[in-house]
Amino acid sequence: MKSLSVVIVNYNVRFFLEQCLESVYSSYTTASSGDFRIDVTVVDNNSVDDSLTMLSQRFPQVKVIANKENVGFAKANNQALKQATGDYILLLNPDTLVETTTFSTCIDFLDQHPECGALGVKMVDGKGNYLPESKRGFPTPATSFYKLSGLIKLFPHSRKIGAYYMGHLPDNEINSVEILSGAFIMTTREALDKVGLLDESYFMYAEDIDFSWRFILAGYKNYYLPTTRIIHYKGESTKKGSINYVYTFYNAMAIFSKKYFSGKYARLFNALIHLAIWCRASLSFLKRLLKGVALPCLDLLVAFAGFLALKQVWAVHHLNVNYYPDEYSYVILPLYVLVMMVTAFFYGGYDKPLKIGRLLKGMTLGAVVLLIFYSMLDESRRYSRAILLLGSLWTIISSAGIRGILSLMGLDGYTIGAKKKRATIIVGSDEECTRVANLYNDLKLAPKQMVPLMVSNKHQLADMVSFYKAEEVIFCSRDITTADIISLMTNAQLKNVDYKIIAEGNDYLVGANSITSRADIYAEELNSITSATNSRFKRLIDILMSLLFIILSPLMILFQKRKKDYFPDTYSVLIGKRTWVGYAAKQGIFSPADMVGVVNRQDKEMIELRYARNYHITTDLAIIWKNILNI
Repeated sequence: MKSLSVVIVNYNVRFFLEQCLESVYSSYTTASSGDFRIDVTVVDNNSVDDSLTMLSQRFPQVKVIANKENVGFAKANNQALKQATGDYILLLNPDTLVETTTFSTCIDFLDQHPECGALGVKMVDGKGNYLPESKRGFPTPATSFYKLSGLIKLFPHSRKIGAYYMGHLPDNEINSVEILSGAFIMTTREALDKVGLLDESYFMYAEDIDFSWRFILAGYKNYYLPTTRIIHYKGESTKKGSINYVYTFYNAMAIFSKKYFSGKYARLFNALIHLAIWCRASLSFLKRLLKGVALPCLDLLVAFAGFLALKQVWAVHHLNVNYYPDEYSYVILPLYVLVMMVTAFFYGGYDKPLKIGRLLKGMTLGAVVLLIFYSMLDESRRYSRAILLLGSLWTIISSAGIRGILSLMGLDGYTIGAKKKRATIIVGSDEECTRVANLYNDLKLAPKQMVPLMVSNKHQLADMVSFYKAEEVIFCSRDITTADIISLMTNAQLKNVDYKIIAEGNDYLVGANSITSRADIYAEELNSITSATNSRFKRLIDILMSLLFIILSPLMILFQKRKKDYFPDTYSVLIGKRTWVGYAAKQGIFSPADMVGVVNRQDKEMIELRYARNYHITTDLAIIWKNILNI
């Protein structure tokens, strides 16, 4: 009997991995009527998300290779490939779901096409959108430039400009292609032995391009097989546009260029890739920067204009003389606004979704700080309390007004108040629909209406979404196949709908942009310390205390019990590597348990949990003060 070896590399995607394995064994169970055997190997790259525990409990039949460090995608795959014994080999991403017929369809195709070295399948993302990387062309310098420069978006079906995704080939037609996606590559033992393992020079990115191209160089053909489909959630460990992404991707493409191009073509390829990637990264960075500073800049301009107008009115119409110096108008007044904006920032006034309460609280505190500071100034520097009071009031009102206008415009992220709950449709049996509804109630996420839809009536989904104005659809994978899920997700009538999938017995749902689980209940309880506002205040305390300890170091170090750790600890907190007071997984110089001298592990965990749930900055200050001689 022939056999299939499935290789999966995992790195901190425990929930995706569990659903992936469930779909793998479901596909095998459905397809295997004595046709082939299956063995699965998961290589874990030192995950910290409980992946290994889940594997041992839920899938004891899976062979696990647990690395002590992240060795990268290519090397991890090779670890499993060296041990694989199957007649067919499949490289599969953990953030995928396969159809029940995927394995049998692919194996049949390989048997019928001996010229096929490797094949890929049609991929859709978590929202049902077709993923163009399902089939790709060889990245020549010109092809890569068209893709990275964005020209491919203008002419996606051009044989020349759209060559990166082979856009001239129909998405639903079997074709010979050049490059396959590393998310799903199936090959035979014979072809793999001839081509060899993945090139470990690549840590991440481009290894699938290299691997695919080597099949062609060995005399095989690569095929795109759209007669079976998979869901690929496309989770990425780095953000495009980040410096880390730029460095990793460019380094991978530089290795590829050096390997496959020579002379002027190698230099041209490197130059074009370098230019295109850095331009894309720079544009992405500028976009994020502009998006982040747009609202603060608008607040500053409107508030400053208000202060100037109030100063002019007060000086001319109330005092009948304008005795204010230029430094007051163009230095002091902007500082007033900045102080109020900074306090608003620390209180979450610029967090999304916008909450007027946080803005008012932060700016009011800023106004109080300004009044206190004003009262401490020399008489000659106290220009006008009235302008300060009126200007502060104007700043608060104008900032709130700006948010109100943005909210009325319906701009994404600027809606004031809680998002209006809408309907959720659950596709499954009565039993599974009830279980999902109970889970949502436990998570306190219940929508306005939860509507069950029996699998036998799944063809009514589009009408149901339209009638109930549903914004979310949950598929119970125990009752509906992955093939049917994909077909429903790709229905052109269903737009702006979030899809989630829940497997039998699981208490979490996997979606395109989120994972909802019972762990969210505990995350909500820990919101006191994990909220953006408290995180900022905690970081501010860390910085201020570190600077204070550095300034006072000539005196304080004389009394320290751990003198050799004084400066290393202070520096590590200052740069954000550690924190003065940590809990659980947070690496801290001190622990909340240090307040009472607890050494028992269970008691320590209880104190840390209570600290996280009821966090206040004064607690950090008290803990630091108690341990002031143990820095």
